[in-house]
Amino acid sequence: MSATSLLIELVGHVVLLLWGARMVQTGIVRAFGSDLRRLLGKGLRNPFLALAAGIGVTALLQSSTATALMVTSFAAGGLVSLVPALAVMLGANIGTALVVKALTFDLAWLSPVVLTAGYVAFKRGGREAAKNARLQNLGRVGMGLGLMLLALHMLVDAMLPAEAAPLLRELLHSLTAEPLFDIVLAAMLTFAAHSSVAVMLMIVPLATSGVVSPAAAFALVLGANLGSTIPPLIAAGSDPVARRLPIGNLLFRAAGCLAVLPFLPALAEQFARITPWPGAQAVNFHIAFNVAVALPLIFLLKPAAALLTRMLPEVVAADDPGRPLYLQEAAFETPYLALSNAAREALRMGDLVDTMMRRYLDVITSGDRAAAEEAMRLGKPLDRLQDAIKTYLTRIPADDLAEQDRKRMRVILEFVVNLGHAGDILESSIGQIARRKARQPAIATAADQADLAAVHAMLLEDLGLALSTFIGEDPRGARTLVAAKRKLSEHERVITRDHLARLDSERPGALESSALHLAALRDLKRINSHLAAVGYAVLEQAPGSGEMSAGEGSEA
Repeated sequence: MSATSLLIELVGHVVLLLWGARMVQTGIVRAFGSDLRRLLGKGLRNPFLALAAGIGVTALLQSSTATALMVTSFAAGGLVSLVPALAVMLGANIGTALVVKALTFDLAWLSPVVLTAGYVAFKRGGREAAKNARLQNLGRVGMGLGLMLLALHMLVDAMLPAEAAPLLRELLHSLTAEPLFDIVLAAMLTFAAHSSVAVMLMIVPLATSGVVSPAAAFALVLGANLGSTIPPLIAAGSDPVARRLPIGNLLFRAAGCLAVLPFLPALAEQFARITPWPGAQAVNFHIAFNVAVALPLIFLLKPAAALLTRMLPEVVAADDPGRPLYLQEAAFETPYLALSNAAREALRMGDLVDTMMRRYLDVITSGDRAAAEEAMRLGKPLDRLQDAIKTYLTRIPADDLAEQDRKRMRVILEFVVNLGHAGDILESSIGQIARRKARQPAIATAADQADLAAVHAMLLEDLGLALSTFIGEDPRGARTLVAAKRKLSEHERVITRDHLARLDSERPGALESSALHLAALRDLKRINSHLAAVGYAVLEQAPGSGEMSAGEGSEA
């Protein structure tokens, strides 16, 4: 076989391997993306649990890059501290090495089995996509794994006649003669493939066939480890807080590479004593390297996190509450992370509504013009955030979303729209109240002020409950929110009746004050209906909860 033919064949096998890895990752993400996110979140309580969670999640995703993107989104949003997030990354690197070890066993016989099982599951799941979406995605995983095993077997077979192509052998020898160049080359390949697993599975047959020396194979392994840190760093954007975790992961691996680089020939000799097979030596070195990096660093994460925090202090951005902070386009490659970004941005909308709500009582009770102006200034930023989130959600590839994530997208969209409506009501109501008070000051009675303050306090509590229910997808919180809506409606009817009973038309300004009071109660009740909508949405998506009745959902 000529060198050109062999090179073309090798490229084809590599592409098949990359495509199989891609199918496995997307299948796992579509089938279990949200569940994996919750599993990882529960494991972030201490560094050792986080290390184990990183190993487990990466073993399923077969990609430390995907795990890094997930944890980076947690750390950037303040949902997890930097110490356990760094521990997750140490575990993710070990998990990747263990995946490579498992895939390099002689499993060629398993390829037709998992391909067939995957195809059957994929076709069967496709018949009723709404009911069997997870089965279909598990079929995708099976076919992807079968293609990876097949491609790996074909790569090994293709490398056997490499000795008959001396030109290719000489070319590869010359390319891998310098360890630093090997590291850079493997890092570039890993960055391009977004998968250190796939690159490692390319390195193994090269080492097995003797096309690259054991020391060169070890250098390529270091490059694959280093290259997988680049995509999360790019995805973090320019926010210093978001960049702490990926930069820490990069520094950890870079330090490990620099420490090991001078000893590669000696290490190659030591690993040759463990096993005579060069491919197995490269895989064992991959595991040993990541374990050797993780063991000492797991006890040094607190000072490392403190150093990263000092290196990358939080930047106080210009005061533009309408500028999106978390809607990163890089997350589109991992759709459930994009949903997390949209949810985090929706919480910022909730903060704006909360600020407007707190100013509302000052405006209605004392006619505070400064409070009115501040609240009304927030209306446009709230609208800009709403438009940005809606646009972002429409750009998430729907085909890459599991059914559960499609439901989550609908909940986010409904919540964003309802927050926008609540903000519009607040802006309009505050404007009208401010204008009417400017024309004719109206002093409410002490009883009216107390009633209005009580309803306002209930609404602020419901807003906090709506935000926590939304972010946690908690059916218990949703039921409490729906019950709170009924409670506020009943309370509003009682205090309206009491207000009308004590209305004294002879008191100066009483009618104008009454009109403002009743209008404020009406608007607060409307806002509460929009907040309660998240409760109905969460209950509709919860398994076994059933649909909310149309009459209940539309109650004002």
